[in-house]
Amino acid sequence: MYSISDVARETGFSSHTLRYYEKIGLLADPLRLNGKRRYTEGDIRLLRFIKALKSTGMSLEDIQEFLVDGCLMDWIDSGRERSAKVQKRMDILQKHLLTLQEQRNEIEKVIQLTKEKLEYYQEVMEENENER
Repeated sequence: MYSISDVARETGFSSHTLRYYEKIGLLADPLRLNGKRRYTEGDIRLLRFIKALKSTGMSLEDIQEFLVDGCLMDWIDSGRERSAKVQKRMDILQKHLLTLQEQRNEIEKVIQLTKEKLEYYQEVMEENENER
């Protein structure tokens, strides 16, 4: 079991953020021993997953929607209900993938412009050296 400060250190989220995630329901209320939060390895894995999604720009609302049904491995629903839940997750990830691809395209444009600017500056430097 991990304290909130242990989890903050392990995941890079602040204690304040962890409490906020509990408040909005993104993270289940952890077990409490003597009034202190105690987290599991599973909580840490979930938080690392949340961090990965956040780092790619997924909104907290989409992350929350993605996680609303809990762990896929815990589902005991009928095949039809499970399929609907999986489809919902796929839709969220497909939407996010489109956003990531758009971001990648924008970054590639900036990289190309930066290369062109560097080439121009290199030419200016060479012209200056030739004038000496």
